[in-house]
Amino acid sequence: MDRDLLTHLPIVAAVARRGGFAAAASELGMSPSAVSHAVRLVEERLGQPLFARTTRSVALTEAGKSLIGTINPALQDIHERIERIKAAKGKPSGLLRINASRISLPLAITRVIRAMAERYPEVEIEIFSDERLTDIISEGFDAGIRVGEMIAQDMVAVRLTPPFRAIVVASPDYIGRFGRPKTLADLADHTCIGYRLIRSGGLYQWEFVEDGRDVAVAVCGQAIVTESHSAVELALAGVGLAYVFEPLVQAEIASGRLVQVLGDYAVTEAGLFLYFPRRAELAPKLRAFIDTVRQVHREAAAS
Repeated sequence: MDRDLLTHLPIVAAVARRGGFAAAASELGMSPSAVSHAVRLVEERLGQPLFARTTRSVALTEAGKSLIGTINPALQDIHERIERIKAAKGKPSGLLRINASRISLPLAITRVIRAMAERYPEVEIEIFSDERLTDIISEGFDAGIRVGEMIAQDMVAVRLTPPFRAIVVASPDYIGRFGRPKTLADLADHTCIGYRLIRSGGLYQWEFVEDGRDVAVAVCGQAIVTESHSAVELALAGVGLAYVFEPLVQAEIASGRLVQVLGDYAVTEAGLFLYFPRRAELAPKLRAFIDTVRQVHREAAAS
């Protein structure tokens, strides 16, 4: 075994995961030049380039994709086994990387992270806010958080929230100026805050239930966003109607700052879930997070 090659493989994996030399250097606590040197050494040993480099981007070549597909599972397995050995002598430790949509923090995991800080201070939690449907395995995450129906069937899923509705809201000021929509057809006459789908680039069609059937409505307006918090801010400012998950705006509705409309057409979503590959839950840090999720839920249900 080429020892130089072996010691530099985690650096290659970090460049692939982070999408660049500078980002990988920051994660690893190294200089960009040292990272570049390590990658160049591996490429020289293998006799072919692993990354296609331009001034603006770094992308895996076919050889790079093949290598990463081989070493990532092996590195993950080694990492998990080391963590289990360390945990056998003490508490779980290490960096837990979770890919989550922005709504996950207020709706599901802020209390969990607080409890983790008290119970497992040696576990560091990184929340990567992401509205895309990211492949958590290839991008080096331990787990992800998404709405239930968005999760691949081969993943293990742990419920974080009860089911909730997707509703339409507007400010009293907007309703006073433009009136209240009463049917789905009325949306064509209203300013709606749109959602840009990051992966496809298209506009999200609002989903409803009408006469027992699922209905998707294309909407238009002067503002387009990529996540719910921005839509709520614009709705509060009176810009237009916003389509959001109900728990995200419960306080605003209770205080009268937002008004729900078209409630009879609202769909019920499955709720948020933590998901991960089946083997991943053996890692002590993720096991600790799952146990804390369940404990926080029990405490919330009892209060």
